[in-house]
Amino acid sequence: MAALRGRRWRLNHSIDNISTIDLNDRWTGPILVPVGAMLAPPRINPIVLKTAPRRSPALLTVGDKFPEFNLKATVSTESVEKAFAPISNSTYTGKWLLVFFYPQDFTFVCPTEIKGFGDLNSQFADRDCQVLAASTDSEFVHLAWRKDHKDLRDLPFPMLADTAKRLSTALGILDEEEGVAKRATFLVDPEGVIRFAYVTDGSVGRNPQEVLRVLDALQTDELCPCNWKQGEETLKVA
Repeated sequence: MAALRGRRWRLNHSIDNISTIDLNDRWTGPILVPVGAMLAPPRINPIVLKTAPRRSPALLTVGDKFPEFNLKATVSTESVEKAFAPISNSTYTGKWLLVFFYPQDFTFVCPTEIKGFGDLNSQFADRDCQVLAASTDSEFVHLAWRKDHKDLRDLPFPMLADTAKRLSTALGILDEEEGVAKRATFLVDPEGVIRFAYVTDGSVGRNPQEVLRVLDALQTDELCPCNWKQGEETLKVA
């Protein structure tokens, strides 16, 4: 301590109220640090957090449960009061469902497919199957498109509006770059289980007649050979 006597010390107590004290006096206050010896705060290296890349949900396929949904749908072009209705899994309890997604309204390939399924709607109905079209467009855009396009004005089935993209995401068919649904088709049995699923490139339209053929085959609950059609013999296990 003798070596320290006579030195001037600065209190590391308050930057706003710095005072000095002589060591010849007794000090019982805060810790004393020599002037010029103030310790710099420790250097902290920045931490870079790495997160795993976000993965899109896998495409649901045969044997999976079709996701729960409750969406607004365009069901008519008569008037705004009659144009819309809520549709959910329970709306068609006990029926088969054909749910086909397409990318966008006011496009080119999509109306040809929608019309194609519309032309076969009565045949799907004869097989106790409800057809549902769907995209990420709103119900109002669906209505405007149906009024504008001559092939869609008398469409016999609802158009679901998956505007929040929850259903298309749950199904694993949302194109995240474009923010629209892919061209996907699902046949769902009365227990809500997917029995048929396929997705085509955005530039390739589907064959509604083939979807009807697959439905016929599924409803036989038997072994159906290649290109089998309703009324033909199924395969018998010897």
